[in-house]
Formats: sequence, C-alpha cells, structure tokens
Amino acid sequence: MSDSRPESRPESVPAQHQPRQPGDEQQMQPRPQSAPAGEPGRRLAGKVALITGGDSGIGRAVALAYAREGAKLAIVYLDEEEDARRTQQDVQALDAPCLLLPGDVGSPEFCRRAVRSVMDAYGRLDVLVNNAAQQYPADSIEQISPEQLEHTFRTNIFSMFYMVKEAMPFLTRGARIINTTSVTAYRGSKHLVDYAATKGAIVAFTRSLSQQLAPAGIHVNAVAPGPIWTPLIPSSFSAEEVAGFGKNVPLGRPGQPDEVAPAYVFLATEGASYMTGQVLHPNGGEIVNT
Repeated sequence: MSDSRPESRPESVPAQHQPRQPGDEQQMQPRPQSAPAGEPGRRLAGKVALITGGDSGIGRAVALAYAREGAKLAIVYLDEEEDARRTQQDVQALDAPCLLLPGDVGSPEFCRRAVRSVMDAYGRLDVLVNNAAQQYPADSIEQISPEQLEHTFRTNIFSMFYMVKEAMPFLTRGARIINTTSVTAYRGSKHLVDYAATKGAIVAFTRSLSQQLAPAGIHVNAVAPGPIWTPLIPSSFSAEEVAGFGKNVPLGRPGQPDEVAPAYVFLATEGASYMTGQVLHPNGGEIVNT
C-alpha cells in the first residue's frame, strides 16, 4: 500500500512517456499514491486545532467533528460562558482535551495571548480556524455608523490577520489555516453591507495568503456557508425574518452546523493536501460565481 504521508510526496516526477492511452499505472515512476491517509475516524490524531467562535454554531460543530477525529482543541469565544462550557464538556466526552479562551478577537493583544496559551498547553499548533464573526443588519448604508463599521471589520477580518500573525512562528509544513467567509461574499446582501464586505475581504485574504504560504507548505482555504442555523440568526433578525430563514435556497431549508463541519474536517486533513487558496460552498444549492 502506497505511503501517503506528506513527507513522502514527490516534489516532481522524472521525464517519461507511454505510447498508448489510457496508460499503464504499473509502468509509472513513481507510482501514483492512492491509499487513504490516516486511520479511519482518527484523521487528526495528534493534531492541535485553535477555533475562534468555537463555543456555538459552526465553530462548535467543527470542534466536535475535530474531536471525533482525534484532535486536541482550543476554542476562543467572546463571553458566552454557558455555551463554551457545554462545548468543552461535549468535546471532553469524546476523549479530547479542550482549552477555553475567552476574549475579543478584535484585540491583537488577546490574539497573542490566545496563541501563546495554546502553545503552553499543547506545545504545537496544526490547524487554525478563523471563524468568529458578527453582523448588524441595516436597511441603509446611512444607518451604518463609523463605530459599527470598524467593529464589524475588526471582528470579522482584522482578527484573522492578528491570529495568523501570532500563529505563524508555530505553524510548520502541512499546517492548515481555514477561514469562514460567506455566500454573501459572492452575491452580496442589501441588509448586511458591512458584513458582506468583510466576507469578500476574507476571500481575497484567503487567496492571497495561500500564495504567500504555499512555498512553506502551509495550506490556506476557506468555507463559505449559506443560511446556517446558528445563534447569530435569532440575535440578528426579527422573529418574522427568522421564520422564513433559509427557505429561499434550492434545498428549501436552513442548514445545520453539522452539515458544514465536514468541509472543515476535509480541509484540515490529508485529503485536502492538494488544495490551497480555495473556497468550499455548503450553501443549500445556491450557485455562486467563485
């Protein structure tokens, strides 16, 4: 069975040619690597993942999915202690450790402390999931105050710069950075102009950073969820708007966090070893211009 560890992957292949289609794999040098990587259900064994916004919603689902794959967890959250403790308990029930890190990701100093806490606790960092976000609906751009604009950008995109900068000294070849963007980055949102603008920035950030870090073997990708049922929804919209949430996508319903988490698992594992600078779209069937 072919060894599919990252260090065994050839950087190039020697010149060779076969005279007939579709070709003979047995004659290829080196042989293509086809065996699945890692043990079933333990694809992140020994890895350490830091997840911002990890107390609830998509972040919580990712934390639980990573724990099932054998990862050690650290989750960042603002001040939702009850949600964070519940997630920690559920992760620990899966025999995975879970470090809680409360604080504001919009603060460079907090991001520094968070990364250092992970290193102190686990001694390594393999997967950084930048997921924390906030949104404040407004019917008109005139309603978006300078304070709201700065706060939205600081939480949603500045935080990614801060976290990545602090993590960089500890990320090694094969590490993963996974950013949460949104379907609104592609189709826009008339009620979430500032939020959608940050999500568009995250797409450009992901693509640009991936090019910068590719020579170091660090993979940078993103996930662009559609209408997912998370605490951000009832805290952002009226009861009437919530009642119709997610019904306008082809699948006709809102998605659940556990339907998005597999995308983050895939991007964190060896299965995504030939992907960087890409965005996955669990959005209920909406076609977007990627």
